[in-house]
Amino acid sequence: MQMKPALAVLVVLLTVLAGCFGNGDIIVDEPIDDSAYPQPWERADLIYDDTDVYSRVTMNGTYGIDAVRSVFVPVDTITAADGGAGLTGDAEVHLGLWLPVIEGCDWEAGNVSDECKVPVIADVGPYYNDGDVDALTPADRLGKFLIENYVPHGYGVAQVSVFGTGESNHCMDLMGTDEQRGIDAAVTWLGSQGWSNGKVGLIGKSYDGSTPWQAATFGNPYLATIVPMSGLIGVHELMWRNGSMEARGMIMHNGVYGSFGIDGDTEDSHTLCEGYLEGYYNGPAAYLTGGMVTYGGNDYWTERSFLQRVLENYNGSIYNIQGMQDWNVDPHMAFPTHQLVEEAGIEIKTFAGQWAHDYPDRASGHSSLPSGKGAEAYPYTLRWDWADEMLYWFDWYLKGEGEAPILGVEMQDNRGGWRFEETYPAPDTEYLEIPASEMSPSGGTITSTNSITMTYGPFEEAVYIAGMPTFHIPVIPHTANGAHGFLEMTDGDGLRLGHAVMDYRFHEGGRDGQEALVAFSPVLGKMEFMAMDIYLGAGESIIITMTQTGEDYVPSPASVGIYSLDWSEATLTLPLVYRTCEDLFQAPMHEYGEGAQREC
Repeated sequence: MQMKPALAVLVVLLTVLAGCFGNGDIIVDEPIDDSAYPQPWERADLIYDDTDVYSRVTMNGTYGIDAVRSVFVPVDTITAADGGAGLTGDAEVHLGLWLPVIEGCDWEAGNVSDECKVPVIADVGPYYNDGDVDALTPADRLGKFLIENYVPHGYGVAQVSVFGTGESNHCMDLMGTDEQRGIDAAVTWLGSQGWSNGKVGLIGKSYDGSTPWQAATFGNPYLATIVPMSGLIGVHELMWRNGSMEARGMIMHNGVYGSFGIDGDTEDSHTLCEGYLEGYYNGPAAYLTGGMVTYGGNDYWTERSFLQRVLENYNGSIYNIQGMQDWNVDPHMAFPTHQLVEEAGIEIKTFAGQWAHDYPDRASGHSSLPSGKGAEAYPYTLRWDWADEMLYWFDWYLKGEGEAPILGVEMQDNRGGWRFEETYPAPDTEYLEIPASEMSPSGGTITSTNSITMTYGPFEEAVYIAGMPTFHIPVIPHTANGAHGFLEMTDGDGLRLGHAVMDYRFHEGGRDGQEALVAFSPVLGKMEFMAMDIYLGAGESIIITMTQTGEDYVPSPASVGIYSLDWSEATLTLPLVYRTCEDLFQAPMHEYGEGAQREC
């Protein structure tokens, strides 16, 4: 296993390799080796193919792409107790498989020579034949990118349908235990075939970015690496934050994905399994309570919580990709997840840019972001080197070739600048504590119609708010009905920077309510903002606006009520780092100079 470089070594490395933006050149103290695996900060002057909708590797592979194979993988861990296909004993997941054409290798022979064996990269999700092409057709969202870039480099690529979708039978149980077993069976099949080198990597975005986390819960020996992009570390974590529900929370299962399993064929009866039926009442129950309740004698939410099992069981590596402006799958899926994974001894790199619910290389999505939600960082968000970045990662972890990746966090700030941190928040983070009473709050009571504003600044020098700011606020509910709060941070010009939300029944934070609120009895609401990376120049200020709710959060009927704030005991804590142009590197094919939001 590769060891992460010490901080001192990393600082020296970045000092040597990092340059300033402006003229398009990387400024270095010594020549950079002409490596076949250049680091991100060594790619600014490289030219990439940007003529397609996704990025391309700079060096095409030499193998052809064989005809797609249709494969049904039996899942013998689904039993009659699970209902659906468990009653007939024929549960199976379907996948399409593309293998390289290698001279002298006969895939149909099964047991081929070691020189012929290849690793597999798989995208697993619910969309094949359900809102997208079938699993035997390269999908625009990711499959074509994988097949065209990596099969010629000696990789197999699979598109896998989760249970209840595409041609996979059984029940669409929204990331439940059955789905997890089906994914695990697919990983085992891909890793155990005669043509396989025994190493499988899972990659995908959104739902398809959640299936890698599911796969990693098992400690499957064939699973060597996962690349989740805006993936879920748990289903409840997606739709609830400190007890506050997003608008889609109650209907996410049966109102959205549950319908995928009902398509008019003879397998519609498989939908009537335990996991699907539990979704009808667990969503509304969680809306009322805000927590990961065990309702009706089931553990619906616990079964769909992945991270802790990954930390306990997984033996591979993780390349986590997150849009810092993704409010579909929020950045709290990536932070503090990075540190938790790192502390568990699992090798991890996180790649976080100021895009929304998207891939790192899709111009159509990046270019359409509004101000305050990614527009200021565009076009420096576009990473045309992403195909190469993934090739280098897969070569190391699936083939054992190339150079060991430098682990840590590749982060982009909200004005577009890229830098590399050993971890996140960075080890040299300073935590500035600001009494709220010094921010001149504009009021002391929150109702359903008013707001309170507070201001801090101006900052004397340029600074980054880099991490998860906290605002600990004593809240005094006027009734036992509860209280709900939403914070939005902007700069002095009104540019949105980030937000925090809390149902104050969850005043300690987390997924389990601490206690029932008592009228006029104060509780300390330990609010935490979503992870942010914000550059503020000298002379700039921040403004925090507090309301009862915001964005698309829906307060529970049990958490709506008037409440007062004790600003004399409230404290805002900002995680700050100080970086200069010398700490930044330039995204390939983009000169960060005249016309940019910030010039170095």
